[in-house]
Amino acid sequence: MSTTRDSWRPSASRHALEARAEMLSDIRTFFAERNVLEVETPVLSRAGNTDPNITGLRVDGSVPLYLRTSPEYPMKRLVASFGKDIYELGRVFRGRERGGRHNPEFTMAEWYRVGWNWRALADEVVALIRHCGRGEFDRWPCEMTTYRDLFLQHLGLDPFTATESDCEDLAGERGITAGPMDVRDWLDLLLSHVIQPAIEGARITVVCDFPVDQAALATLRDDDPPVAERFEVYLGGMELANGYQELGDARELRDRFEHDNRIRELRGDPVLPIDDQLIAALDHGLPDCAGVALGVDRLLMARLGVRDIGMTLSFPSDRA
Repeated sequence: MSTTRDSWRPSASRHALEARAEMLSDIRTFFAERNVLEVETPVLSRAGNTDPNITGLRVDGSVPLYLRTSPEYPMKRLVASFGKDIYELGRVFRGRERGGRHNPEFTMAEWYRVGWNWRALADEVVALIRHCGRGEFDRWPCEMTTYRDLFLQHLGLDPFTATESDCEDLAGERGITAGPMDVRDWLDLLLSHVIQPAIEGARITVVCDFPVDQAALATLRDDDPPVAERFEVYLGGMELANGYQELGDARELRDRFEHDNRIRELRGDPVLPIDDQLIAALDHGLPDCAGVALGVDRLLMARLGVRDIGMTLSFPSDRA
Protein backbone atom coordinates (compact mmCIF):
# COMPACT_ATOMS: atom_id res chain seq x y z
CA MET A 1 0.00 0.00 0.00
CA SER A 2 1.41 3.37 -1.00
CA THR A 3 1.29 6.21 1.52
CA THR A 4 1.39 9.88 0.65
CA ARG A 5 1.90 12.78 2.99
CA ASP A 6 -1.84 13.42 3.42
CA SER A 7 -3.27 9.94 2.82
CA TRP A 8 -3.90 9.56 6.54
CA ARG A 9 -6.59 12.23 6.27
CA PRO A 10 -10.23 11.40 5.44
CA SER A 11 -11.24 11.75 1.81
CA ALA A 12 -14.64 13.20 2.80
CA SER A 13 -15.10 16.72 4.11
CA ARG A 14 -16.60 17.41 7.51
CA HIS A 15 -19.71 18.70 5.70
CA ALA A 16 -20.04 15.38 3.83
CA LEU A 17 -19.70 13.37 7.04
CA GLU A 18 -22.36 15.52 8.71
CA ALA A 19 -24.62 14.99 5.69
CA ARG A 20 -24.00 11.22 5.96
CA ALA A 21 -25.05 11.25 9.62
CA GLU A 22 -28.19 13.20 8.68
CA MET A 23 -29.03 10.73 5.92
CA LEU A 24 -28.67 7.69 8.18
CA SER A 25 -30.97 9.41 10.68
CA ASP A 26 -33.43 10.32 7.91
CA ILE A 27 -33.58 6.71 6.71
CA ARG A 28 -34.33 5.45 10.21
CA THR A 29 -36.99 8.13 10.70
CA PHE A 30 -38.58 7.23 7.35
CA PHE A 31 -39.01 3.58 8.34
CA ALA A 32 -39.96 4.29 11.96
CA GLU A 33 -42.85 6.45 10.74
CA ARG A 34 -44.01 3.48 8.62
CA ASN A 35 -43.67 0.92 11.44
CA VAL A 36 -40.93 -1.01 9.65
CA LEU A 37 -38.69 -2.82 12.14
CA GLU A 38 -34.93 -2.31 12.01
CA VAL A 39 -33.00 -5.60 12.26
CA GLU A 40 -29.38 -6.72 12.31
CA THR A 41 -28.18 -9.84 10.51
CA PRO A 42 -24.75 -11.52 10.28
CA VAL A 43 -21.98 -9.95 8.23
CA LEU A 44 -20.31 -13.37 7.86
CA SER A 45 -21.98 -16.47 6.42
CA ARG A 46 -21.05 -20.04 5.56
CA ALA A 47 -22.83 -19.54 2.22
CA GLY A 48 -21.71 -17.26 -0.58
CA ASN A 49 -23.65 -15.22 -3.11
CA THR A 50 -23.71 -17.46 -6.18
CA ASP A 51 -24.67 -14.66 -8.60
CA PRO A 52 -21.98 -14.98 -11.30
CA ASN A 53 -21.93 -11.21 -11.83
CA ILE A 54 -21.12 -10.43 -8.20
CA THR A 55 -17.67 -11.00 -6.71
CA GLY A 56 -17.75 -11.74 -3.00
CA LEU A 57 -14.94 -11.80 -0.43
CA ARG A 58 -13.93 -14.94 1.45
CA VAL A 59 -12.51 -14.99 4.97
CA ASP A 60 -10.32 -18.03 5.59
CA GLY A 61 -10.27 -19.34 9.15
CA SER A 62 -10.98 -22.67 10.81
CA VAL A 63 -14.23 -22.58 8.81
CA PRO A 64 -14.29 -20.63 5.51
CA LEU A 65 -16.79 -17.77 5.72
CA TYR A 66 -18.01 -15.14 3.26
CA LEU A 67 -18.56 -11.44 3.86
CA ARG A 68 -22.09 -10.56 2.88
CA THR A 69 -22.71 -8.86 -0.45
CA SER A 70 -26.12 -7.87 0.92
CA PRO A 71 -28.22 -8.90 3.95
CA GLU A 72 -30.81 -10.47 1.61
CA TYR A 73 -30.62 -14.12 2.65
CA PRO A 74 -30.89 -13.78 6.46
CA MET A 75 -33.49 -11.03 6.10
CA LYS A 76 -35.72 -13.35 4.09
CA ARG A 77 -35.33 -15.95 6.83
CA LEU A 78 -36.65 -13.35 9.28
CA VAL A 79 -39.60 -12.57 6.99
CA ALA A 80 -40.35 -16.30 6.71
CA SER A 81 -40.20 -16.60 10.50
CA PHE A 82 -42.28 -13.59 11.54
CA GLY A 83 -44.08 -12.30 8.42
CA LYS A 84 -43.31 -8.66 9.29
CA ASP A 85 -41.94 -5.65 7.42
CA ILE A 86 -38.23 -5.19 8.18
CA TYR A 87 -35.24 -3.13 7.09
CA GLU A 88 -31.50 -3.18 7.70
CA LEU A 89 -28.96 -0.40 7.35
CA GLY A 90 -25.39 -1.64 7.32
CA ARG A 91 -22.10 -2.39 5.59
CA VAL A 92 -21.78 -4.87 2.75
CA PHE A 93 -18.76 -6.04 0.77
CA ARG A 94 -18.04 -6.75 -2.88
CA GLY A 95 -14.67 -7.63 -4.37
CA ARG A 96 -14.50 -4.91 -7.00
CA GLU A 97 -11.76 -2.41 -7.69
CA ARG A 98 -12.15 1.06 -6.26
CA GLY A 99 -13.82 3.38 -8.78
CA GLY A 100 -15.82 6.57 -9.01
CA ARG A 101 -19.04 4.83 -7.94
CA HIS A 102 -17.57 1.73 -6.30
CA ASN A 103 -15.83 0.91 -3.04
CA PRO A 104 -15.36 -2.70 -1.87
CA GLU A 105 -17.04 -1.79 1.44
CA PHE A 106 -20.19 0.32 1.28
CA THR A 107 -23.47 1.06 3.06
CA MET A 108 -26.73 -0.53 1.96
CA ALA A 109 -30.33 -0.01 3.02
CA GLU A 110 -32.39 -3.13 2.34
CA TRP A 111 -36.03 -3.68 3.20
CA TYR A 112 -38.94 -6.08 2.71
CA ARG A 113 -42.65 -5.31 2.53
CA VAL A 114 -45.05 -8.19 3.20
CA GLY A 115 -48.13 -8.30 0.98
CA TRP A 116 -46.78 -5.58 -1.31
CA ASN A 117 -46.17 -5.79 -5.03
CA TRP A 118 -42.99 -4.46 -6.62
CA ARG A 119 -44.74 -1.38 -8.04
CA ALA A 120 -45.76 -0.19 -4.58
CA LEU A 121 -42.22 -0.82 -3.37
CA ALA A 122 -40.73 1.13 -6.28
CA ASP A 123 -42.97 4.06 -5.30
CA GLU A 124 -41.65 3.80 -1.74
CA VAL A 125 -38.05 3.85 -3.00
CA VAL A 126 -38.80 7.13 -4.78
CA ALA A 127 -40.43 8.47 -1.60
CA LEU A 128 -37.30 7.56 0.40
CA ILE A 129 -35.06 9.27 -2.16
CA ARG A 130 -37.08 12.48 -1.91
CA HIS A 131 -37.20 12.24 1.90
CA CYS A 132 -33.42 11.86 2.17
CA GLY A 133 -32.79 14.58 -0.39
CA ARG A 134 -34.22 17.21 1.97
CA GLY A 135 -35.69 19.10 -0.97
CA GLU A 136 -32.88 18.34 -3.44
CA PHE A 137 -34.92 15.85 -5.49
CA ASP A 138 -38.47 17.13 -4.92
CA ARG A 139 -38.75 18.67 -8.40
CA TRP A 140 -37.07 15.78 -10.21
CA PRO A 141 -39.64 14.02 -12.42
CA CYS A 142 -39.98 10.25 -12.08
CA GLU A 143 -40.46 8.08 -15.17
CA MET A 144 -41.16 4.35 -15.32
CA THR A 145 -40.06 2.40 -18.38
CA THR A 146 -39.54 -1.24 -19.25
CA TYR A 147 -36.08 -2.69 -19.86
CA ARG A 148 -37.14 -3.41 -23.43
CA ASP A 149 -38.39 0.11 -24.13
CA LEU A 150 -35.22 1.58 -22.62
CA PHE A 151 -33.03 -0.30 -25.12
CA LEU A 152 -35.35 0.42 -28.03
CA GLN A 153 -35.41 4.13 -27.21
CA HIS A 154 -31.66 4.63 -26.83
CA LEU A 155 -30.19 1.94 -29.09
CA GLY A 156 -32.96 0.73 -31.38
CA LEU A 157 -32.21 -2.75 -30.01
CA ASP A 158 -34.72 -5.30 -28.71
CA PRO A 159 -32.86 -6.93 -25.80
CA PHE A 160 -35.20 -9.93 -25.85
CA THR A 161 -34.20 -10.95 -29.39
CA ALA A 162 -30.70 -9.45 -29.67
CA THR A 163 -27.74 -11.65 -30.59
CA GLU A 164 -24.13 -11.32 -29.48
CA SER A 165 -23.18 -9.93 -32.89
CA ASP A 166 -26.02 -7.35 -32.72
CA CYS A 167 -24.69 -6.07 -29.41
CA GLU A 168 -21.05 -6.18 -30.49
CA ASP A 169 -21.84 -4.18 -33.64
CA LEU A 170 -23.71 -1.50 -31.69
CA ALA A 171 -20.90 -1.27 -29.17
CA GLY A 172 -18.27 -1.06 -31.92
CA GLU A 173 -20.13 1.81 -33.59
CA ARG A 174 -19.65 3.71 -30.33
CA GLY A 175 -15.99 2.82 -29.90
CA ILE A 176 -16.65 0.20 -27.23
CA THR A 177 -14.72 -3.06 -27.51
CA ALA A 178 -14.60 -6.11 -25.26
CA GLY A 179 -13.56 -9.75 -25.33
CA PRO A 180 -15.97 -12.59 -26.09
CA MET A 181 -19.15 -12.22 -24.02
CA ASP A 182 -22.65 -13.64 -23.95
CA VAL A 183 -25.72 -11.51 -24.72
CA ARG A 184 -26.43 -10.76 -21.06
CA ASP A 185 -22.94 -9.35 -20.51
CA TRP A 186 -23.16 -7.31 -23.72
CA LEU A 187 -26.49 -5.85 -22.58
CA ASP A 188 -24.97 -4.94 -19.20
CA LEU A 189 -22.08 -3.22 -21.00
CA LEU A 190 -24.38 -1.26 -23.31
CA LEU A 191 -26.56 -0.27 -20.36
CA SER A 192 -23.64 1.06 -18.32
CA HIS A 193 -21.65 2.67 -21.14
CA VAL A 194 -24.37 4.02 -23.44
CA ILE A 195 -27.78 4.16 -21.77
CA GLN A 196 -26.84 5.31 -18.27
CA PRO A 197 -24.93 8.36 -19.57
CA ALA A 198 -27.94 9.14 -21.80
CA ILE A 199 -30.35 9.32 -18.84
CA GLU A 200 -28.15 11.56 -16.69
CA GLY A 201 -29.73 14.76 -15.45
CA ALA A 202 -32.32 15.80 -12.89
CA ARG A 203 -34.62 12.81 -13.22
CA ILE A 204 -35.51 9.56 -11.48
CA THR A 205 -35.96 6.53 -13.74
CA VAL A 206 -37.56 3.24 -12.70
CA VAL A 207 -36.72 0.38 -15.08
CA CYS A 208 -38.87 -2.78 -14.87
CA ASP A 209 -39.67 -6.09 -16.60
CA PHE A 210 -36.19 -7.54 -17.09
CA PRO A 211 -35.30 -10.55 -19.27
CA VAL A 212 -35.77 -13.84 -17.43
CA ASP A 213 -32.03 -14.61 -17.52
CA GLN A 214 -31.57 -11.49 -15.36
CA ALA A 215 -34.21 -12.53 -12.83
CA ALA A 216 -31.77 -13.20 -9.97
CA LEU A 217 -34.25 -14.09 -7.16
CA ALA A 218 -37.31 -12.37 -8.65
CA THR A 219 -40.53 -14.06 -9.70
CA LEU A 220 -41.31 -14.52 -13.39
CA ARG A 221 -44.42 -13.25 -15.16
CA ASP A 222 -45.78 -15.08 -18.18
CA ASP A 223 -45.94 -12.16 -20.62
CA ASP A 224 -45.01 -12.38 -24.29
CA PRO A 225 -42.09 -12.68 -23.91
CA PRO A 226 -41.90 -13.74 -20.24
CA VAL A 227 -40.27 -11.19 -17.92
CA ALA A 228 -38.73 -11.07 -14.46
CA GLU A 229 -40.64 -8.96 -11.92
CA ARG A 230 -37.55 -6.98 -11.08
CA PHE A 231 -36.92 -3.24 -11.06
CA GLU A 232 -33.98 -0.86 -10.84
CA VAL A 233 -34.06 2.79 -9.84
CA TYR A 234 -31.68 5.31 -11.40
CA LEU A 235 -31.00 8.74 -9.94
CA GLY A 236 -29.79 10.69 -12.93
CA GLY A 237 -27.70 8.11 -14.75
CA MET A 238 -26.54 6.35 -11.57
CA GLU A 239 -27.97 2.98 -10.56
CA LEU A 240 -29.23 3.37 -7.01
CA ALA A 241 -31.58 0.50 -6.12
CA ASN A 242 -32.48 -3.02 -7.24
CA GLY A 243 -35.69 -4.74 -6.17
CA TYR A 244 -37.85 -7.81 -6.81
CA GLN A 245 -41.19 -9.40 -6.37
CA GLU A 246 -39.58 -12.07 -4.24
CA LEU A 247 -39.32 -15.69 -5.37
CA GLY A 248 -41.02 -17.98 -2.86
CA ASP A 249 -40.51 -21.42 -4.45
CA ALA A 250 -37.78 -23.35 -2.61
CA ARG A 251 -37.15 -25.81 -5.45
CA GLU A 252 -36.85 -23.02 -8.01
CA LEU A 253 -34.47 -21.18 -5.68
CA ARG A 254 -32.17 -24.22 -5.46
CA ASP A 255 -32.30 -24.59 -9.26
CA ARG A 256 -31.23 -20.97 -9.69
CA PHE A 257 -28.37 -21.30 -7.21
CA GLU A 258 -27.14 -24.43 -9.00
CA HIS A 259 -27.48 -22.72 -12.39
CA ASP A 260 -25.38 -19.81 -11.09
CA ASN A 261 -22.67 -22.19 -9.95
CA ARG A 262 -22.60 -23.91 -13.35
CA ILE A 263 -21.98 -20.53 -14.97
CA ARG A 264 -19.25 -19.82 -12.42
CA GLU A 265 -17.60 -23.14 -13.20
CA LEU A 266 -17.68 -22.45 -16.96
CA ARG A 267 -16.06 -19.05 -16.37
CA GLY A 268 -13.39 -20.50 -14.13
CA ASP A 269 -14.74 -18.68 -11.07
CA PRO A 270 -15.08 -20.29 -7.62
CA VAL A 271 -18.16 -22.48 -7.10
CA LEU A 272 -19.76 -21.25 -3.87
CA PRO A 273 -21.63 -23.06 -1.10
CA ILE A 274 -25.40 -22.70 -1.49
CA ASP A 275 -27.46 -21.18 1.32
CA ASP A 276 -29.44 -24.21 2.48
CA GLN A 277 -30.85 -22.20 5.39
CA LEU A 278 -32.59 -19.84 2.97
CA ILE A 279 -33.93 -22.78 0.97
CA ALA A 280 -35.30 -24.28 4.21
CA ALA A 281 -36.95 -20.94 5.04
CA LEU A 282 -38.69 -20.85 1.66
CA ASP A 283 -39.70 -24.47 2.08
CA HIS A 284 -41.31 -23.47 5.38
CA GLY A 285 -43.07 -20.62 3.58
CA LEU A 286 -42.10 -17.09 2.57
CA PRO A 287 -45.08 -14.70 2.57
CA ASP A 288 -45.79 -12.84 -0.65
CA CYS A 289 -43.47 -9.87 -0.43
CA ALA A 290 -41.30 -7.43 -2.32
CA GLY A 291 -37.77 -6.44 -1.37
CA VAL A 292 -35.21 -3.88 -2.45
CA ALA A 293 -31.60 -2.86 -1.77
CA LEU A 294 -30.43 0.76 -2.07
CA GLY A 295 -26.89 2.15 -2.12
CA VAL A 296 -26.73 4.81 0.59
CA ASP A 297 -23.32 6.18 -0.44
CA ARG A 298 -24.56 6.76 -3.99
CA LEU A 299 -27.67 8.52 -2.71
CA LEU A 300 -25.38 10.76 -0.68
CA MET A 301 -23.24 11.38 -3.79
CA ALA A 302 -26.31 12.65 -5.61
CA ARG A 303 -27.43 14.82 -2.71
CA LEU A 304 -23.97 16.41 -2.40
CA GLY A 305 -23.45 16.67 -6.16
CA VAL A 306 -20.11 14.81 -6.11
CA ARG A 307 -18.86 12.32 -8.71
CA ASP A 308 -16.55 10.17 -6.56
CA ILE A 309 -17.85 7.87 -3.84
CA GLY A 310 -14.68 8.57 -1.85
CA MET A 311 -16.00 12.07 -1.16
CA THR A 312 -18.81 10.49 0.91
CA LEU A 313 -16.58 8.10 2.89
CA SER A 314 -14.16 8.74 5.74
CA PHE A 315 -11.62 6.29 4.39
CA PRO A 316 -12.29 4.44 1.11
CA SER A 317 -10.28 1.32 0.32
CA ASP A 318 -7.28 3.27 -1.01
CA ARG A 319 -6.97 5.00 2.39
CA ALA A 320 -8.20 2.22 4.67
